[in-house]
Amino acid sequence: MDRRLLVVLVVGSIIIVSGFAYIYLEGTRIPERNLIGVISVDGPILTVEGTELVTRAINEAIHNSSIKGVVVKIDSPGGFAHLVEQIYLDVLELKRYKPVVASLVTALSGGYYIAVAADLIYTHPSSMVGNVGVIGVAPDPHQPSERSVETGPYKVTGFSRVLFPLNISNALENFAGAVTDGRGTRLKVSPTALKRGSIYMGSEAISVGLAEEVGSVQRAAERAAMEAGIEAYTVVDIMAEVKADGLTTLHENATQIPWRELTLATLNTLNPPPAIYYLYLPVAAYQFGDDTSIPGDGLDGEVNYTKGQLVIDLSHGNRIPQETFHLLSAELAMRGVITGYADTREELESSLEAAACLIVAAPTEPYDREEFQVVNEFVEKGRILLMLYDPAAEFNDAQAPLRPINSLANRWGLTFAQGFLYHEDDHYGLYRNIYVRSFRNTSLTQNLESLVLFTATHLHSTDSDAAWTLSDAYSSSAERQGRYAPITIIDKGNGTTAAFGDMTFLTEPYAYLEDNYRLISNLVSAISEIRVPIVEPEEPEHNITEPVLPVGTVKRFVETVNGEESDLNWTRIAENQTRVERPDMTTLYNLDEEGGLLSWESDGYRQVYDEPLPDIPYPLIDGKAWAYRVGYTLTMDDLDLRGEIEGHGEVVGFEAVLAGDSVEYWCAKVSISETDLLMRIDDNLTIVVSELIWVSQEAGLVRSESLVIYYLDDLLVLEEDRSLLLVSIEKGKD
Repeated sequence: MDRRLLVVLVVGSIIIVSGFAYIYLEGTRIPERNLIGVISVDGPILTVEGTELVTRAINEAIHNSSIKGVVVKIDSPGGFAHLVEQIYLDVLELKRYKPVVASLVTALSGGYYIAVAADLIYTHPSSMVGNVGVIGVAPDPHQPSERSVETGPYKVTGFSRVLFPLNISNALENFAGAVTDGRGTRLKVSPTALKRGSIYMGSEAISVGLAEEVGSVQRAAERAAMEAGIEAYTVVDIMAEVKADGLTTLHENATQIPWRELTLATLNTLNPPPAIYYLYLPVAAYQFGDDTSIPGDGLDGEVNYTKGQLVIDLSHGNRIPQETFHLLSAELAMRGVITGYADTREELESSLEAAACLIVAAPTEPYDREEFQVVNEFVEKGRILLMLYDPAAEFNDAQAPLRPINSLANRWGLTFAQGFLYHEDDHYGLYRNIYVRSFRNTSLTQNLESLVLFTATHLHSTDSDAAWTLSDAYSSSAERQGRYAPITIIDKGNGTTAAFGDMTFLTEPYAYLEDNYRLISNLVSAISEIRVPIVEPEEPEHNITEPVLPVGTVKRFVETVNGEESDLNWTRIAENQTRVERPDMTTLYNLDEEGGLLSWESDGYRQVYDEPLPDIPYPLIDGKAWAYRVGYTLTMDDLDLRGEIEGHGEVVGFEAVLAGDSVEYWCAKVSISETDLLMRIDDNLTIVVSELIWVSQEAGLVRSESLVIYYLDDLLVLEEDRSLLLVSIEKGKD
């Protein structure tokens, strides 16, 4: 009995202890079915892989019966539109099954888009919230190829550039609609104010209805549990459960890029345009770079037109995209008006005499008083000055965007304003593609009813304003409503000065919206109707002085004899000595101080003149002529022969000659006729030369063409066509 009692007592004790342990443990263990899950959306939403981690976590939350509520913790500026929308729609689906509370660290643009899918939103006091809007990067123009073909005009670009603003507008409406649907009557801002893209601090976001209250992730979890009707719960990281690290932005070498360091250039690398983003980026991220200027074609100095030219100034660091004036120039060309580009200030000044219109567009260097006086005199002669500015980053220097253009505009009492114009209701696709529907009747604005200007600025009000926005448009710098004038026209005497706060309207395809093309036609008509005095080409100075070719100078020529080419090198080896090298011989020439030829020697031959054979008599002026007769002795194989050279030279004109290295030289054209009579033992050798030579002040002989005829006594024995062309010159040091 004692043993049996002892066993019973021991077993009973074990049961009692186990029971107490069970009761204790059961009281402290949370049933597995009471979980609040956390899904983190961290960083920019730019990768499919990162997005899939979030959607997998959402799927886990939907199907795991132990998860009673979900907190979506958001610290993101948004990202690619289609990825943001994917997460947003999945959160909406999750909300059908379980309460969802958003906890915001940073929720901008697409980050906030996701947040509005939740039932409730908590934020930190200093969280950045909102920025409802869209960034769109339009497609580049398609450059067709014969090797790579496509089946439709938008197969490559995906979008029409002219309709792209409307596509962006539709995306914005989707975003704003999602916010309105998600927040409902809690929203305290109008749809117009919502679409401005404003960023609100957390406490301010609460006051305008973008969030419920201030609170941490723990507070959001408590609210999710309360909405789920549970009191005891465990918070679990669902992202960790699906082995996720959150979202990352990968670029080329898979290194992370902090979202505040993202730029449009980086995004365009990750996702080439066209692209649409629900994304917030800092202002500096929108710079595309400086590769925007068109190359200057130079101006033809020989202007001989009764219709004036269009001259576009490129001499002030102008940032003009290549396509800006293509359409305008094409329309003018059909009316006999050519377009030239002034690359230097000297070219600009010299070209204005024959110009009907001068365009000053997007300069980055200011104009001084002397330059203004030149331009003002041009306008006073009845010509047209067009000053064009565009506040878009592609067109100006961010450090001092307005100073250069206003350095000229101010002298006519005009001032381009800071910032850009926008209208939140009356616009083309985007708020800053504004309509202009009120006009003063001038030659440039006649018959206009409506324009679309793209990121335009205005001019501070003057009595010369010629076109206006609606009275409730906004200036981004003034932040106030008003009736703004983006076009101003001053008619002074016969001349016209016009200022435009936009340049995009000149380019295709934007030129064909509303009456933009009619405005271009008005410009074309005004320019092509101007007649200017015929400007005869300025004759270069017809006076070629003696070239200075120091010792060590080497000139390389191509010599052609009866069609066969060979190299010829001329070298000044001493002050009074030169050397000419051909493939088959080398000749040394000895000169006097005046450049006259004293003698030459080559391969056993030596010729000495009785008196110096005279050089060309510099300076060379038109019509200058000279003659000479000089005897000589030719020595060969110890045999001396006598001879005589008689010649005549004349300057017959001046021409530009293009040398073999594509350098152009201004040359005197000289005609030379020469007869060389050599008296040999058995016969006489007569050499008759008819030659044209071109001589420049910089290089001396540049080109020659000659016919050489050989006679023995009176019998023709040989003819040679010879030519020389300078290929290069390397001058020695003085």
